[in-house]
Amino acid sequence: MIIIHANIKVKSQHREAFLEEARLVTKPSKAESGNMSYHYYEDPEEANSFIFVEKWKDEQAIQQHEGTYHFKKFVKEIETLISEPIHVELFEASVKK
Repeated sequence: MIIIHANIKVKSQHREAFLEEARLVTKPSKAESGNMSYHYYEDPEEANSFIFVEKWKDEQAIQQHEGTYHFKKFVKEIETLISEPIHVELFEASVKK
């Protein structure tokens, strides 16, 4: 399993537009066959600072996700809404049984 943390800082005047784009990308992303979990949260101590926490089966699932219309649209639409480049971290993990 691969876990992604995508940290996104949004310009305050574009908060609502960003939240709408986040809602639009979340539902179809969760429906992808390689997705295990897909959520986003706002930092309670830093307004307009969000993190997407995603779990994917494998690298192939991530590549398929990055090729989808909803992902490409999200990345394009938020270009002007964010205040700095997106910071992404990937972690490999296993589930203990």
